[in-house]
Amino acid sequence: MFELKVKTRFAGAHQLTMVGEKCENLHGHNWHIEVCVQGEKLNSAGVLADFGDIKKAVKEVVKGHLDHKFLNDLEIFENMQPTSERIAVYIAQKVQTILDHEKTKGIKVSKVMAWESDDACATYFQ
Repeated sequence: MFELKVKTRFAGAHQLTMVGEKCENLHGHNWHIEVCVQGEKLNSAGVLADFGDIKKAVKEVVKGHLDHKFLNDLEIFENMQPTSERIAVYIAQKVQTILDHEKTKGIKVSKVMAWESDDACATYFQ
């Protein structure tokens, strides 16, 4: 089994209720996102996938859907709080959908880590 990891960042704000006193206020984070993909076979070039293809899929989701947004207002988080955990799940599912339709078919998102600060993150395993 092989695993690749790419990192990206985005800025986004949210407001969480019933989580913690500070989180109840509108606040923002400079999120750090790590996306890991796995696969069993290397291609004819000797790689699992081109890092550029993985980065492109992650960028499409993160920069196109989440960056510089008030996350509570997004349709994807309608009727639910945009927690670090839910952000990680959303990114994993959307990136997987993109990878399933590209030359990266057969590559699976294995985990996504959504860091809301340098010392706090949520990890979703798929």
